[in-house]
Amino acid sequence: MSAQEEKRIRSEFGDFQTPKVLAERVCALLADRGIHPASVLEPTCGSGAFLDAAVRAFPSARRLLGLDINPRYVADATTFLRESHPAADVQVRRTDFFRTDWAEVLTKLPKPLLVLGNPPWVTSAELGSLGSSNLPEKTNFQRQRGIDALMGKSNFDISEWMLLRGLEWIEGQEASLAMLCKVAVARKVLRYAWKHGQRLQRAEVHRIDASKHFGASVDACLFIVTGSPQGGEAECAVYNSLEATAPLSRFGFRNGELVADLHLYDKWKHLAGIGPQYYQWRSGVKHDCSKVMELRRCGDSTYLNGFQQKVGLERQFVFPMLKGSELANGAVAKPTRWMLVTQSAIGADTCHIESEAPCTWRYLCAHAHWLDGRSSTIYQKRPRFSVFGVGAYTFQPWRVAIAGLYKKFNFQVVGSFEDKPIVLDDTCYSVPCGSQAEAVCVHSLLHSEPAQEFLNAFVFWDSKRPVTVSLLGRLDLLAVAQEVGAKDELPVRQRLLSGMDGPQQGSRSS
Repeated sequence: MSAQEEKRIRSEFGDFQTPKVLAERVCALLADRGIHPASVLEPTCGSGAFLDAAVRAFPSARRLLGLDINPRYVADATTFLRESHPAADVQVRRTDFFRTDWAEVLTKLPKPLLVLGNPPWVTSAELGSLGSSNLPEKTNFQRQRGIDALMGKSNFDISEWMLLRGLEWIEGQEASLAMLCKVAVARKVLRYAWKHGQRLQRAEVHRIDASKHFGASVDACLFIVTGSPQGGEAECAVYNSLEATAPLSRFGFRNGELVADLHLYDKWKHLAGIGPQYYQWRSGVKHDCSKVMELRRCGDSTYLNGFQQKVGLERQFVFPMLKGSELANGAVAKPTRWMLVTQSAIGADTCHIESEAPCTWRYLCAHAHWLDGRSSTIYQKRPRFSVFGVGAYTFQPWRVAIAGLYKKFNFQVVGSFEDKPIVLDDTCYSVPCGSQAEAVCVHSLLHSEPAQEFLNAFVFWDSKRPVTVSLLGRLDLLAVAQEVGAKDELPVRQRLLSGMDGPQQGSRSS
């Protein structure tokens, strides 16, 4: 097999074989945790490192079964294990995880059971782009709805699907699951299990150095779950390494939400908003065509686009803008970029641009093949040249904003530039404010200790986009003002007391 073919197979199957030393350390930790199985099942056994380590670590195991889709691994593991452990009942079979009758497999395994292994580290989208057939049936198992599915939230790690199946096998039984996976996958799987009331007694996450063991730049862990007929607390202890003797923190499930830090949550949960909030966080403008829609100014009405073309545009639809990186760095006073914003509300007609700003319309039409070719389905059956993340809130002269991709709660006051409101790209979130004084006050509240600790109770900093609209929307800023004794300093407070204003209704996201 050529090196190129091996690389393709590794990509298709998320094939990161477990080093012998890591497999041995994992099994030793499980034995120290009091896990003594009568049988061991490894659903994706690869070359057999975990099965080898399990034979040595679990003398109580009467049967060990390894399954894998790769015939070469099955042959190699069978030979290796037969030679290394001739007296052990170890069997390796070729099978496709997604087409296996697991009920039949499980009924033949003595109890208690340990499900062990290292499932593929690859997403459904990555497999789809490779044209792979190594996929589960296309069912919406995460039950994503509407805009969430359209915006890509239905993409999932293959290991996530496999781990959910594994939890079904041990749920409500004296059984255990121990898998190497991404930390984010472990959280998603636990959230799903807790949300659906699965009877799990204990959960642990032990971080591992994926770069050292696999040459992969990813936050990875050993994920351990034990089942129980009685169930247990919806909590998970997080250890900094396989050698750590005490947990660094605990996350869990409270009131339908995944909580990153249970200690901070218990301390500040009274700051959580219930129902529509006065201050609602909104996403920045989404256009999916930066070379056409994002510009640099090179004259009063002349701009340079991403193709390095000079274009003349009317001022009406061009706004100063900030990207997430500029917002995170605090460079908010004098934007260097401009954005072409074709609508003032989602779904608004765009045909009027032709008569109101003919130069802008000609520019859009000249680049229509780029805009019409945007792959996201959110633009289908919408007016031509549509954007997303627009509404009255987009054009407010003052707001408090944050970049979603950065690992810090660094809020910024954003105003206007040259008498035009500064718009944000779709990696940013903001709350509109009625005045500079209100924006400054909101900014101060967000940087207060109660607000920062409350948000840290929910954020998972190793996520791809740790800060989200959903996360920010959990915090009731009026409750924070009450907490820090600043309720009379918040300008909006006077409007609320006089009945001139009320909670903003509708979705928290755009």
